[in-house]
Amino acid sequence: MNLNLRILIPFAIIFLIGLSVFLSKQEWNKEMATYETADSLIIEECNEEFGIDLHDFHVEKGRIRPNQFLADILLPYGISYSLITSLAEKSKRSFDIRKLNAGKNYTLICSSDSNSLTAKFFIYEISAIDFVVYDLRDTLDIYFGSRPTELEERVASGEINSSLYQTLIDQSLSPALAMELSDIYAWSIDFYRIQKKDNFKLIYTVKKVNDEVVGIDEIQASLFNHDGNPFYAFKFAQNQKEDYFDETGNSLRKAFLQAPLKFSRLTSGYTQRRFHPVQKRWKAHLGTDYAAPTGTPIMTVGDGVITEARYSKFNGNYVKVKHNGTYTTQYLHMSKIASGMKPGTRVKQGQTIGYVGSTGLATGPHVCFRFWKYGKQVDHRREKIPPSEPIQDAYRSEFDQHLEKWKARLDNIGLASQESNNLALRTSTK
Repeated sequence: MNLNLRILIPFAIIFLIGLSVFLSKQEWNKEMATYETADSLIIEECNEEFGIDLHDFHVEKGRIRPNQFLADILLPYGISYSLITSLAEKSKRSFDIRKLNAGKNYTLICSSDSNSLTAKFFIYEISAIDFVVYDLRDTLDIYFGSRPTELEERVASGEINSSLYQTLIDQSLSPALAMELSDIYAWSIDFYRIQKKDNFKLIYTVKKVNDEVVGIDEIQASLFNHDGNPFYAFKFAQNQKEDYFDETGNSLRKAFLQAPLKFSRLTSGYTQRRFHPVQKRWKAHLGTDYAAPTGTPIMTVGDGVITEARYSKFNGNYVKVKHNGTYTTQYLHMSKIASGMKPGTRVKQGQTIGYVGSTGLATGPHVCFRFWKYGKQVDHRREKIPPSEPIQDAYRSEFDQHLEKWKARLDNIGLASQESNNLALRTSTK
């Protein structure tokens, strides 16, 4: 090989490597510049927002970054440490501004009468609807506000093949509907035992801000077909109190929730003979085990008074609640007992009394739920719990008209597999 060529080849290789690194660095810089631009403050022109006339003001918007503090935002805009401290102290009781949540939006409204910008307002967006305004002018003022919302009525339906959550996702519906349904049917459907081919139909409203959906408002009527049985729910108000009622006028709100956790999986039921995973012997299991991640809130299934809240060798951390002269419930293996839970404490249905764990005689995180009737442990899933107050006679005629309207609409909704049109039915302004 020619001597000159042997010398040139290594130089050419080095040059090509260098060029590749240079171009890669240029591309990297370009990507970083794009990222930084997206993450930096955005200057906006708008005439009015948050109830503030923005003429003659300079407006910048940003998003809270991880580990970012109020001082990080306000110091560059002429707000002193002492003023920031006063602001944090003054707002502590209404809204603790010291605890900024990463990802939340904020707005700075600044004076633009000189080369240096001075913040006059700081707005922190608590949600897509609600915000808190900090007036930084002569006297510090703090007040809350909310954007105007629209309510849009929608219908939804689906047949369950794996889970309610997955069915909602497959139908491009909000998973929040699963939580709403679990609350409505908490007293009548065990959502841990939903079966394939169960199905649902809903009429509900969503909240919109500037034509963007920001959340579920409420479910007005629903039908959940579970295990071959139809479960209707209609929202209706009597005595100025709203509740859900079935097609006969009985309240869906019964004396007890079906389970002490909103979502989990049932791992062991009530039985007189079970092989204990720790003790390695056959014995009765007079409770129901629900597995869930450590720290999952455990709710009391009904109103009552705590009789025990302590630790024992086999039960671990546990709470026992007496509901009335007939029923008592117990919740075992908690990672910790909720603050304030002690004998004599009154608790409300759905209130958090502890958190899932694996203390005591347990192999993994779960809650062992035990249910007593007249002092004897029974299988709570087989108990027939009477409903709470039904439709009163004074409201029966009004409810019947309400039922006729909404039941007909529900029954006319086809399942999603049969109906492709799942658009909004009506829009109203809130």
